[in-house]
Amino acid sequence: MEKDIRNAKKVVSKERKEIFRLEKRFGNPLFRRNFNNAIEAIYKCKGKVIVTGIGKSGIVGQKIAATFNSTGTYATFLNSGESIHGDLGIVRESDIVLQISKSGGTAEVKKLIPLFKEYKLKIILITANINSPLAKLSDIILDASIESEACPHNLTPTSSSTVSLVLGDALAMSLLEKRGFTKDDFAFFHPGGILGRKLLLKVKDIMIKGKDMPVVNLNTRINDVIFMISSKRLGSTVVMNGKKIAGIITDGDLRRLLEKNLDIKNFKAGDIMNKKPKCIVQEILAKSALEIMENNKITQLLVTDRKKQLTGIIHIHTLVEMGL
Repeated sequence: MEKDIRNAKKVVSKERKEIFRLEKRFGNPLFRRNFNNAIEAIYKCKGKVIVTGIGKSGIVGQKIAATFNSTGTYATFLNSGESIHGDLGIVRESDIVLQISKSGGTAEVKKLIPLFKEYKLKIILITANINSPLAKLSDIILDASIESEACPHNLTPTSSSTVSLVLGDALAMSLLEKRGFTKDDFAFFHPGGILGRKLLLKVKDIMIKGKDMPVVNLNTRINDVIFMISSKRLGSTVVMNGKKIAGIITDGDLRRLLEKNLDIKNFKAGDIMNKKPKCIVQEILAKSALEIMENNKITQLLVTDRKKQLTGIIHIHTLVEMGL
């Protein structure tokens, strides 16, 4: 078992060293110029980035294309092997190509060059061999060379895949910064994810409202207050004075009242309510509501419109269920 750990650490160490070598490469004037040219070419592209590769390079390419799309750069992945059987129909004159090939001599990738040249597309190549046939046919070459794979036989693409992937991430994140791509933009492209929910979901979208809200008035007797809290299963009820919010009663308020051994049978809602309930406007983000609850150690908030009229209740259980 200890031997397995040592072997695993060797892999991590080797890949870390290759990433460090890539980082140092950014100090090389030629590499810097090529990288900047790649960024400018993609940024100015009026169409899409066609990311292509095969094998492990193809898998890396799929991830890079996905990262581009999620950060504001329109991209699609074109499998180099399948493309000659009809997939080339996606190519347009306004596109740009990002090829990934460790050897720079991948036959399937080379077959695509004539078509790309026919469309006069600019070709960017990520390769571990900057003197390869593909490199000679490309417009911009990004050096992803390595000293050795993390594989003990120096065969299985490991370090090379990692370096290509990191280089693709560097392109994507540089373009993100150049486009001024914000958290809100990211959330727009990820509405189903946790970050999307945090940045897009508003209280009004998930609050309890209408007949599902527990509501009583100032003169509601204690037995009816208890029934309302129990039946709506929110652990509280709003107390209203006409159309105005008068207060809130929680199950905690009831427990504390009972601990005082008082004769409460004649009590009314107005006698036991908290007259200063925490309220939020319905337009704020759900994540902000959660922060208010956590900071105040409470489990629910009353929700109002801009005119301070009650519109709903937000409970911490709802926020937890939403993954916030």
